[in-house]
Amino acid sequence: MKKVLMLVSFCALLFNTSCKTEKKEKEEETKFLVTNPIRKDTIITKDYVAQIQSIRHIELRAQEKGYLQNIYVDEGQFVKKGQLLFQIMPKLYEAEMQKTKAEAKFAEIEYLNTKKLAENNVVAPNELAMAKAKLDKANAELALANVHLEFTQIRAPFDGIIDRFHVRLGSLVDEGDLLTNLSDNSEMWVYYNVPEAEYLDYRAKFKNTDAKPKVKLLMANNQYFDYLGVVETIEADFDNETGNIPFRATFPNPNGLLRYGETGSVQAIIPIKNALLIPQKATFEVLDKKYVYVIDKNSQVKSRAISIAAELPHIYAISEGLSEGDKILLEGLRLVNENDKIEYKVENPETVMSHLELYAE
Repeated sequence: MKKVLMLVSFCALLFNTSCKTEKKEKEEETKFLVTNPIRKDTIITKDYVAQIQSIRHIELRAQEKGYLQNIYVDEGQFVKKGQLLFQIMPKLYEAEMQKTKAEAKFAEIEYLNTKKLAENNVVAPNELAMAKAKLDKANAELALANVHLEFTQIRAPFDGIIDRFHVRLGSLVDEGDLLTNLSDNSEMWVYYNVPEAEYLDYRAKFKNTDAKPKVKLLMANNQYFDYLGVVETIEADFDNETGNIPFRATFPNPNGLLRYGETGSVQAIIPIKNALLIPQKATFEVLDKKYVYVIDKNSQVKSRAISIAAELPHIYAISEGLSEGDKILLEGLRLVNENDKIEYKVENPETVMSHLELYAE
């Protein structure tokens, strides 16, 4: 009997201890972590859709009419300044050149003979002047014929890369016909559109300095380009439809990776003064709007819509909806409902921000 009583007492003790432990764990489990928004200066990385262009990109066109006799390069080939690219059949222009050369020689002989006669007072000075004029005209026609002959050779005006051919060997080309394009990719101009408000901030920041901001380029394969670009110029006018103005950043391209017509994203670092910051994990979304749970003075949960000014890694900068004194639910957002009364523990926002990498979802 005594053993039975001891066993019952022991079981009662275990049951009581178990109940207390479960109650304590339940209390600890339902104590939610809460924090406050924090206000501080920060920086954000802003993305802009960009168009990449060569620092020099020109059309190469035929300057004379004729059959395309030779093509000395291939599409995509790197060429040097002065290199011969195309040859338009020169026979007609060579014949014209020989004709004008002979006429110029004849005019020269006639002038020299007239000059001797003039020196001996055989002919009047006016005849000598007319002979000289004929010689000058013949020489001018010879120079013009030489220009036309040279125009049958299309040479590279600068170092660059040949684009797709618009004609084929043997084609009859007319004056002005497009042959190909030539791109100088030693440096690249990257254009991106900036809203008016950001343009004004930019002008205010750099109005009293010669410093030029540097930007990154995120390429289409989601990799960063190896070199930074420098914002060197802003176009003259805003687009009335979009409210944007184009900026141009110049990127070095020593390895030739960037090509004319590529796309990407320019990433610019923008400082934000006195920004109100909260952890991203403290927010939830309903119908494309962001919300947080705010704990009121009665410890009740109230949902509140917020406006996002900027996004940082694991952090949002808030433009509307919160103030520094608000208490926002940090964890357990799925465990509460509107108007629930909860127990909570307030975590210092500085500590929360410093540990975001550890518990960011």
